[in-house]
Amino acid sequence: MKDRIYKRFQELYGAGGEIGVYFAPGRVNLIGEHTDYNGGHVFPCALTIGTYGAVRKRNDRKLRFYSMNFEHLPVIESGLDDLKPRRNAGWTNYPKGVMWALEEKGYELPCGVDLMLYGNIPNGSGLSSSASIEVLTGYMLNDLFDLGISNQELALIGQFSENRFNGVNCGIMDQFAIAMGRRDHAIFLDTADLSYEYAPIRLEGARIVISCSNKKRGLGDSKYNERRAECEKALEEIKREIPVDSLGALTEEQFEKVKGAVKDPVRRKRAKHAVYENQRTVKAVEALKTNDLNLFGKLMNESHISLRDDYEVTGKELDTLVESAWKVKGVLGSRMTGAGFGGCTVSIVKDDAVEYFIRQVGRSYKKAMGYKADFYVVEVGDGPVKL
Repeated sequence: MKDRIYKRFQELYGAGGEIGVYFAPGRVNLIGEHTDYNGGHVFPCALTIGTYGAVRKRNDRKLRFYSMNFEHLPVIESGLDDLKPRRNAGWTNYPKGVMWALEEKGYELPCGVDLMLYGNIPNGSGLSSSASIEVLTGYMLNDLFDLGISNQELALIGQFSENRFNGVNCGIMDQFAIAMGRRDHAIFLDTADLSYEYAPIRLEGARIVISCSNKKRGLGDSKYNERRAECEKALEEIKREIPVDSLGALTEEQFEKVKGAVKDPVRRKRAKHAVYENQRTVKAVEALKTNDLNLFGKLMNESHISLRDDYEVTGKELDTLVESAWKVKGVLGSRMTGAGFGGCTVSIVKDDAVEYFIRQVGRSYKKAMGYKADFYVVEVGDGPVKL
């Protein structure tokens, strides 16, 4: 892949100069959904699919962008003195957002760059293609200009750019999982203070299968920000009863005692999900540590039910995929992953059931939706790297 990227870059921008080729992964969250902005725990892992990038310094302040995923589009030009989000700028708003965020944080970008990307994350799948681009951009520029930024800080810069430049009020999970990924490990991250530990993913006799609904969804125009606002309002009401910093700081028992403070029944359901999902995530990591894959799978199933009924972010596509998966013998657990409203599910499937799972779930989904789902048997990979 490196040679292919390098060759296409030279065809596009010309030979000469030092061209760096890099990779940043996508991520999947095994459990802990919509908890990251509620001060709870998440349990994501980096994947071996992601975004490749090539970059070279220029001798002016011009920026040139090109994606091999959109071969029909020309090179898009911009400049370091014009780092503003524009609707017609498409995907280039993500790398430009990181450049803007770096400058906001006091890092100097002394010159423009020629940049080319290629991603093998399914577009709109919910496997964090935007965060992958953000971390990749930060990692490339950090290396290119010797900025001395840690990977953890790159994750925060990526989140800052998505929040402030692109207007999506996301939590830290996606960028953190991508920037800090470790092969064959998931990251048990406390989003309240960014403390974390790596937990080995030992799936003896089982695989992680991603099912992509092929229903495109954009976080900015989904109900993502609405859900966040509902949780923030619920927290305000609960704070009148007990001193608490976040919904993630509550146990199930504490929540049951104070839930009456949340007057609106819809907000109460949203808060319940945030609290119970956080506790499920803690239990799921303990289950993995004791190699109890059956309990881990059961908690994944409970997570989806809560996301469907209390948080209401699944929809017909994701419910069809998950409910079809639950019927397949050899599926230990299955749930939606990502923000919802389309995107993907993640399932733990025994090795000898993977082929049947893909065939059977695919058939059920096409019959229900009228179009096909795509399936990816994935490996857990490392964070960003220079190739």
